[in-house]
Amino acid sequence: MWSRRRFLGSLAATPVVGDLVGARRDLKTASDAVVAGTRGRDYFKELGVRPFINAAGTYTAMTASLMSPDVMDAINYASTRYVMLDELHDRVGERIAMLVRAEAAMVTCGAASALTLGTAGVLTGTDRQKIGDLPNLASLSMKSEVIIQRAHRFGYDRALRNCGVRLVEIESPEDLDRAVNGQTAMMLFYNNNNKEGRIQDQEFVALGKKHGIPTLNDAAADVPPVENLWKYTAMGFDLVAFSGGKGIRGPQSAGLLLGRKPLIAAARLNGSPNGNAIGRGMKVNKEEMVGMLAAVELFVSKDHAKDGLEYDRRAEEIRRSAASVPGIKAEIFVPEVANHVPHVRVTWDAASKPLKAAAVVRAMQDGEPSVAIRSEGESLVVGVWMMQPGEEKIVARRLRQELQKQA
Repeated sequence: MWSRRRFLGSLAATPVVGDLVGARRDLKTASDAVVAGTRGRDYFKELGVRPFINAAGTYTAMTASLMSPDVMDAINYASTRYVMLDELHDRVGERIAMLVRAEAAMVTCGAASALTLGTAGVLTGTDRQKIGDLPNLASLSMKSEVIIQRAHRFGYDRALRNCGVRLVEIESPEDLDRAVNGQTAMMLFYNNNNKEGRIQDQEFVALGKKHGIPTLNDAAADVPPVENLWKYTAMGFDLVAFSGGKGIRGPQSAGLLLGRKPLIAAARLNGSPNGNAIGRGMKVNKEEMVGMLAAVELFVSKDHAKDGLEYDRRAEEIRRSAASVPGIKAEIFVPEVANHVPHVRVTWDAASKPLKAAAVVRAMQDGEPSVAIRSEGESLVVGVWMMQPGEEKIVARRLRQELQKQA
């Protein structure tokens, strides 16, 4: 199954044959920035690193999203002067908390860092000795267990295990009731798998309240819609983690931890610039803090309905182009949870059309211009929201050519 943090496409060496003149023409009019987006030195060209059109999504391995000029202005502004880091942390956190209707907030170095720091804050509170002892939970008799649904286990729960806790898997509400004991520190919810577990979000929160156990929701890729920035704290989750460099389009190395004031204060003490803390290496610089603030301000104030119409238009152009190939079916769909924006799914009858999805992904990546799409089994998925304006024309042409050539 595809998840928000996996990219299953692979690389190959199959050249693309087709209308390169047209592709180059569209590339120039639509997005010269993909190849050489800044004035002056072309660093990527110097380094031999090949840019591509992102028709997949906000995946970390693909450098997630592109920041807006306003966010870059904020980053450049912060780079020109000194401030006290904790003071900036305080003020940025207060402003972001107001924008997202949370009791408190902090900028972290990504959603994974938010998970680690949130867990650490739950374990230690503001006890400096406990903070210094993590992940040695036994030294000061700290609690050591975090309850999670078996269907919610995922690779990034390592961010919690870094704090020394043991994950206790359950499936039903009755299992959860039995699992709670004196060592239970927290309950973790993976929002992407909300419908896969037997306990969904609201019931999970209610069970946490029933037992007096803090709940943390990993909602890293779950904006848009913008309302999700306050939905889960309003629902009652004590802590919520978001990625800053995906839909919000802040710095890729930034994230958000939202929640109750005492827990955010404790999470702050477990992070940089505090020296003897498990999160000392999870440094957030002043540029990222101010850039993240600018990104949140833009995100909560933008016209999301207008964006949605543009994504629909891009998706329809790609769907129509792919479906024009005999034997190809193409449909537009919107994932229910993460990456909740229009995508195009391309399928075919394998018995009558010997296409291999992985081969198409490789050819798109290796062609000119390079285009990154992804595969789900023997189907192709194209995401449109990370493209630059006009790039949907290039993707539509390139995809149609590859489907025709490899059929």
